[in-house]
Amino acid sequence: MFINNVNTLSLNDPLFPDSLKYTDPPVKQFFWAGKSPVDWLALPKVAIVGSRKNSAYGRFVSQRLSYELAAQGVVIISGLALGVDSIAHQSALEAEGCTIAVLPTALSNIYPASHFNLANQILSKGGTLISEYSAKDMVYKENFIARNRIVSGLADVLLITEAAANSGTMHTARFALEQGKTVMSVPGNINQPGSEGCNNLIKSGAVPVTDTSDVLLALGIKPTKKISVAKSKSFSTLQRSVLELILSGVSDQDEIARTAKLDAAELYSTLTDLELAGAVRPQGAGRWIAI
Repeated sequence: MFINNVNTLSLNDPLFPDSLKYTDPPVKQFFWAGKSPVDWLALPKVAIVGSRKNSAYGRFVSQRLSYELAAQGVVIISGLALGVDSIAHQSALEAEGCTIAVLPTALSNIYPASHFNLANQILSKGGTLISEYSAKDMVYKENFIARNRIVSGLADVLLITEAAANSGTMHTARFALEQGKTVMSVPGNINQPGSEGCNNLIKSGAVPVTDTSDVLLALGIKPTKKISVAKSKSFSTLQRSVLELILSGVSDQDEIARTAKLDAAELYSTLTDLELAGAVRPQGAGRWIAI
């Protein structure tokens, strides 16, 4: 196993996070590997979670917010699950930020197994893996819900980027509310069932998020630098190329197509993806502008 040093932090340890002392059910101890929690507990932290099955909109929104927050020095916390969780971790790594993964299994049993390499990257790039389960503990389905109270408990803010009404993500939102944490949600298409959970949370009082600055404001942080989404590895080479053209002032889509040597179908697909990502918007008459 790639984890050589697993450490334990118990409830009676003076370094045990205060935010985990009053969870329900209580966290009595947890195991960690990688960067010591002491090194990031005092930093601004956002838990980013959502559906395991994402739309193109959900993927791009999760990538953009995770990347931009990590680039501002915000610690990104999630659960290493499929979908939004893995996008959040990967985007934070691409921004050369710090990310924390909370597992529903022992650290010697990475779940899902397909995220073994991602877990390894988190450790090698200065992140932390956390679990309250030892190698001797059995894996039960209840672990996956219980894990979420630690995800929200460690964070200052919970951000849900895409979730259906019956998504397991709603458990994390409930834990966060019980813990007195700020819950934020990205609004989605009212005709898409995959966005119903996020939209319902906003109707119930969650703070809507349409830009990274919304989350930074909730954290009490003033952006320290302009983030170029065109540099994000979350975009494909083609998407970055088109975005850079628009950022340079090339706004006419026919001129974009000629310069980038794209046919109509390729250009339409690329512009649609960038629009869904919140990177560009149409101005009308075949012209585009970067946001």
